[in-house]
Amino acid sequence: MTDNQASQPQPLPPHEQLVQMAMAHWVSQITYVAARLNLADHLAAGPLTADDLAKLTSTHPPSLYRLLRTLASLGIVCEQDSRHFSLTPLGVALKTGAPGSARATVLTLASDWWMRGFGQLLYSVQTGKSGFEKHLGMPIFDWLAQHPEQASMFSETMVGFHGSEPGALVAAYDFSALNTIVDVGGATGHLLCTILASHPACGGILFDLPHVVRDAPPLIEARGLSDRITIEAGNFFEGVPAGADAYLLSHIIHDWSEEQCLAILRHCRQAMGPASKLLIIEMVLPPGNTPHPGKMLDLMMLVGPGGRERTPQEYGLLLDQAGLRMTRIVPTQSPVSLVEAMLA
Repeated sequence: MTDNQASQPQPLPPHEQLVQMAMAHWVSQITYVAARLNLADHLAAGPLTADDLAKLTSTHPPSLYRLLRTLASLGIVCEQDSRHFSLTPLGVALKTGAPGSARATVLTLASDWWMRGFGQLLYSVQTGKSGFEKHLGMPIFDWLAQHPEQASMFSETMVGFHGSEPGALVAAYDFSALNTIVDVGGATGHLLCTILASHPACGGILFDLPHVVRDAPPLIEARGLSDRITIEAGNFFEGVPAGADAYLLSHIIHDWSEEQCLAILRHCRQAMGPASKLLIIEMVLPPGNTPHPGKMLDLMMLVGPGGRERTPQEYGLLLDQAGLRMTRIVPTQSPVSLVEAMLA
């Protein structure tokens, strides 16, 4: 063995890899506490000691130092001389309002209500029922409707979770021929704004439940698109705005049961004209053992709202049942693909 070979990191033995997987939730909780204490915001102006930060966060100084030391090992902060801590570029992304919405995403995905819901995965695998519904006592979207603060955080979380997808979609698909786009279940309008920003001739309708679209106006105004986007409150289980050139369903179909998906798709079909397009944006699953983040997300859909991710063949069958015809699947440089369909 050469010196170069000896210095190369060796893969962990299988049992150690499994132990690391089991410990992953430790990192999740450590990052959650950092976000909950607003450590990145407190450190934004410059380095502080653990004692300084303890006063700002009403925490126990020696214990906070231990947390900070661990955050430094994760690359979120950096410990300097005389036990001062400063932000790293990774830590800067944890600030409130930082691009990418990482803080909101961490505060949702590592929160107690979310972790306890996902902790019911065994129940979901055993029964095929939603573990979140078992934990919360009602479907997740009904629970969010009753908890406005968590609902707003969830909307911001979706922006963070889906990251580079909007830009990748704009790069992969030609939206320029579409005059009016309805973003069905579009939350705060992040995706619709990204599309319209790249296509000045397009206009859009943001359509979602009243408690969801209430957070949309500030984002749309900040993007300078208030004159090109109309906000309509409604329920896609009851109908969608008619007569548009395209209907976006971004991470909507994967949330629901087969019967509910068909109801949504049929309402879109009723609203579509002869040349209208339906654009489903989801993580389309590859076959066999091919790694893909959609396979992990598929379990989140099982334990969460009770939905699922699908293969190309499964999308084709679902669309056929709804009276639609899949025309193509457009891959992107992100984990999602765009499933295009028209009237059958």
